Parts: sequence; structure tokens; C-alpha cells
Amino acid sequence: MGSGSSSYRPKAIYLDIDGRIQKVVFSKYCNSSDIMDLFCIATGLPRNTTISLLTTDDAMVSIDPTMPANSERTPYKVRPVAIKQLSEKEELIQSVLTQVAEQFSRAFKINELKAEVANHLAVLEKRVELEGLKVVEIEKCKSDIKKMREELAARSNRTSCPCKYSFLDNSKKLTPRRDVPTYPKYLLSPETVEALRKPTFDVWLWEPNELCVHDNYRNNPFHNFRHCFCVAQMMYSMIWLCSLQEKFSQMDILILMTAAICHDLDHPGYNNTYQINARTELAVRYNDISPLENHHCAVAFQILAQPACNIFSNVQPDGFKQIRQGMITLILATDMARHAEIMDSFKEKMENFDYSNEEHMTLLKMVLIKCCDISNEVRPMEVAEPWAECLLEEYFMQSDREKSEGLPVAPFMDRDKVTKATAQIGFIRFVLIPMFETVTKLFPVVEELMLQPLWESRDRYEELKQIDDAMEEKKTGSLTSGATEKSREKSRDATKSEDRA
Repeated sequence: MGSGSSSYRPKAIYLDIDGRIQKVVFSKYCNSSDIMDLFCIATGLPRNTTISLLTTDDAMVSIDPTMPANSERTPYKVRPVAIKQLSEKEELIQSVLTQVAEQFSRAFKINELKAEVANHLAVLEKRVELEGLKVVEIEKCKSDIKKMREELAARSNRTSCPCKYSFLDNSKKLTPRRDVPTYPKYLLSPETVEALRKPTFDVWLWEPNELCVHDNYRNNPFHNFRHCFCVAQMMYSMIWLCSLQEKFSQMDILILMTAAICHDLDHPGYNNTYQINARTELAVRYNDISPLENHHCAVAFQILAQPACNIFSNVQPDGFKQIRQGMITLILATDMARHAEIMDSFKEKMENFDYSNEEHMTLLKMVLIKCCDISNEVRPMEVAEPWAECLLEEYFMQSDREKSEGLPVAPFMDRDKVTKATAQIGFIRFVLIPMFETVTKLFPVVEELMLQPLWESRDRYEELKQIDDAMEEKKTGSLTSGATEKSREKSRDATKSEDRA
């Protein structure tokens, strides 16, 4: 089951330049060298100047994308450290390179291309604004921008131009992006490792940077990287609780964990029903057949195709083929439209389940990732309830859009028809409990640690529904009595008028 493209706000840094405050804005994709160049330009220093930044307390600040933002009241002081002196030979080489770059630039019309890109970007931005930020248009614009960037980069490479960046207006500037983000490494304590093995693990206690949030998970209310982490952690928990390492091969465990991490990559926040009804690019591409799940798989293997990200680079071709097929099978199984089909097949195999039968084991893996994908209500109430609210927020965001576009709206996603209690009761009673009851037949330990919390969650929401119904009934009764009293007053007024007449 996974934010529009991840939205972020460019970072603003304020510099104190001889008593004058200068604001410098840069993207999170800039590296330290880019930021240093921007600061040098802002202060009027040569670009090859090494500078340091000091706070108002004269503490040094590291110059990198994660540097702390400040305000106009607390600007950083700029201190030049050194200017790299070029030798006579280096100056001569630089002069020759500049002349060659100018010649090639004229030959390939790079400046015209840059102007064309800037103008086209402005047109695309206007189109997005006029179309009301429709998802399809946004995706198309992103695609066009990417193609233009690639074309510009290809032209620039052919000229061997030393000018790496184009300093255009901030509104039209194409900021360089690192292809492979780097993240800090974390060492987990034995206590944390032990906590990760239990369904009660509280994901809300972890900050996003501690979970190494990747750009390929969007900033949705529900289908975001924190959800991905929850699914992967629950899979890890089930592996330990059910001793799956004794039933599955190491390759199968690898497939289960990797599929859990990748299962909602680049989820746009609008489900398959919306994709199909709105005839989005994804629905057209995948012929209305699990468009989101097919997209998640495609993005996963696009990432793995990058040498720096390929964790399977040392796996033999036959082994990688097995991993790829296994991940595709599991990720496609998370489409809830296939829930009944998968559970019916699994129940048939349950009568004589055979751990040596490949078909039986594949179905078990499909059911395991389904359990993990929708397992929030297995967790303690204080962990599970915020997830229910996040899911409703995403549902309402979709139903509001469907109403504005004249598309069908599912009752369970309509903010005017559903409550948290009614949404959860049916899902727990008819989807979660039957599925976990079936798994319990194979792994009895699941009953106490996962099924029992589901029964308690169902009872809690049923009590909440009774309270909601009572309040609604009281509200309706109050409105009815008020209308009756108003009617009586009108009747009395009419009688008095007749008496006066």
C-alpha cells in the first residue's frame, strides 16, 4: 500500500557583510563547494577564496547542506581565510580553457539553449499553476524538466566547458543534484535491536534523520518512509517471533526484508482507484492493473540499477533473477484489490501446508508482507491511533480531489460519511482478524502477540462508535426539539394576530 513529489523549502542563510545583511538561499541538493561559491559571490570575494562563518558568539559554523539556518537578527559573520594563488602556468591553462569554452559555446549555442530552458521552465511553471497542480501535469512537467536538464548537461559535456553552474535568477535557476545522497551511519544498541524484534516497537520515537529518509518516498500523510520503516520492522519482528529463519532460506529472508522496504516507493498519496478513474499516466502505463504496485517495483529496480545503490552487485545472475521475481511477486501482493484472491488460495493450502512446496511457501510470503503492510492495529494504541488519523487524512485528501474532479468517491474515504471508529471497525473485523487468525494456525505465537491486540482494538473502536452514536443522537434530538419549539412559537404568534384582528 506509500507524498506529490517530496516537497521541501530551500534553506536561507543570512550573512553580515560589513554591517549589511545579505540573504543567501540554496537547495538541499547543493554540496559544500557550491554553497561556499555562493557565499563568496554574495560577499564580493573571488570564488577561489576559502572562507569561514562565525556565529554572534564567534563559534565556527560548518559550511554544508545541513548547516543550521539563522535569521536576520543572528547573521553569520564572514571571515576570508585564504585565496588560492594560481601559478603562471595554471593561469595560462585557465585562459586557454576559457577561450576554448567560448568557441565551443558559440558553436553549440549553449547560451541560447540555456535561455530556451529558462523560458520553457517558466511556461511549465505557469502551466502547473493554471491547471491547479494536477498530479498528471506535475509528473509531465517533471519529465520535461528532467529531459531538458539532461540535454543541457550533454551539450555542456561536449564542450568541456569549465563553467559547471549557470547563475540565473533564483526563480529559474537549475540547481545541481547529487545522484546518490549520503547519510550518516548509525550504530544500534543491543536494547534497540531487541526492541525492533517486537510488534510493540514505537516508531514515533525515532526522528526522520535517524531512519535515513530517502527522496524516493514522498511526504504523504500515511504512505511515507515512516510507514515503509514500520512495515520492514514488523517483518523483522515476525521473522524472529515465528522463527522464519528456520523455515525459509537466507535468500527468502532477504527478499522478504527488501520487498518490505521497497513496497511503497514513490507512492503519490492517491490509490489505484483514483489512478484508474482519473486515467493517470501510471494507470495508462500499466493498463489499470495494480498501477501503483507495478510502479513501486519499477522504481525499486531503477534504484538498484545504480552501481552505488546495488546491494545485490555480488549476487550471481541466477540469484538476482530469483530475488527480482520474488520482490515483484511480494510487492504486487500488497494491492488490496487482490486480498480475497490471495487469502482464498492460502486457506486452501492451509489444510495440508507443506514447507517443502514452493507454491505453498510463495503464498506464505505473500500473506506475510500483507500482514506487515496493514499491521498498525497490532501495535499498542498510542502507536496505532496516530496512524489511523494519518490514513484518514490521506483518504480525505483524495476524496476532496475526486469531488473537485467529478470522480466517484468511496464512502469510507468521504469526510462527510466516515468516522475513525466506523473506518477501523469494518477493516479490523473483516480483513485483519481473519487474516491473522489464518496465520495463527501455522504460527500459534501470533495469537497472543498480534491477534489479541487486534481483538482489543476492535472492542475499543466499537465503544468509541457507541459514544459517537450517542452524541449524534443527542445532537439530532436537540435540533428536532428546537425546530418543534420554533413551530409552536410561530403558531402562538399567528393566534395572537388573529385575536387582535
